Amino acid sequence: MKRNHALPAAASSSQPAGTLSGLVVAAHGRHCLVESPDGQRRICHPRGKKSQVVVGDHVQWQATGDEGSIERVDTRRNLFYRQDEMRTKSFAANLDQILVLIAADPEFSERQLARSLIAAEAEGIPVLIVLNKSDLQPAFDQAWDRLESYRRMGCDVLPLRLKGQTAAGSEAGLVELQQRLTGRTTLVLGPSGVGKSTLVNRLVPQAKALTGEISRALNSGKHTTTSTTWYWVDEARSTALIDSPGFQEFGLNHIEPMQLAHLMPDLRATLGNCRFYNCTHLHEPGCAVLAHVQKTGDDPASADPLAIGENRYRIYGELFAELSDRRQY
Repeated sequence: MKRNHALPAAASSSQPAGTLSGLVVAAHGRHCLVESPDGQRRICHPRGKKSQVVVGDHVQWQATGDEGSIERVDTRRNLFYRQDEMRTKSFAANLDQILVLIAADPEFSERQLARSLIAAEAEGIPVLIVLNKSDLQPAFDQAWDRLESYRRMGCDVLPLRLKGQTAAGSEAGLVELQQRLTGRTTLVLGPSGVGKSTLVNRLVPQAKALTGEISRALNSGKHTTTSTTWYWVDEARSTALIDSPGFQEFGLNHIEPMQLAHLMPDLRATLGNCRFYNCTHLHEPGCAVLAHVQKTGDDPASADPLAIGENRYRIYGELFAELSDRRQY
């Protein structure tokens, strides 16, 4: 089911007369920073009362003195965002992938992870899950085990160690990650304390200086943890990282309850065989999803290849109830 984005883009691809093409690399309030194909950056202001511009947008802009005005936002390939009952918060547009960075410590929230994956799946954006702090034992092994159901349903999960890398081979996690980032535009997503800033600074050594320049340019006076910022990783400008602010909640109000199972790969693999066409997969007899829920204590070696982890199914039930309740008002 295709939904209308809260921040729509124009459908036309023709360039308005007298405008130049640009890429939005930072935004704060009614100001944004637009980069031209030659690498020059200029403060621009979107027309209209509401800003419809997000980082990653391709825009057509027109010079007005030392600054510029955005005349149009080009059609987006995708838009990654969250939505609660109060507002919609967009992270970035036109992404090739999302890197969800979590850590062995602090312990990650599987519910928040699931929400991020569902939002990405709804937009057709691939996700790479990276578990940092592989040197922390036994916390790392325990966290790695918790991600087994995600690996089993086809998610890419990589181990990483960002600090104290001195032993031979300890860079392997970072090297493999860099390979997965090359040539792509990647949004880095994750809670506070997992190493997001460390990762960005390792891959983009000039990130702190760029952050200061952007803050001064937009007069925001705030660090990147409060705004979404685009960084080029290479001089050829073919690989990009988008650093995003941390968040406490990830609303999915833009998702319909009956759409949930289709956006969770492990549940989706079992769909199509329920007795009732409008099965909610919660209590109905003859439900194919319920038949594959793996109970705690089941032997993993003899598990159903379509097994759905009990915790994953619990998250589905909680989300279904949450989204259904909000639609009653």
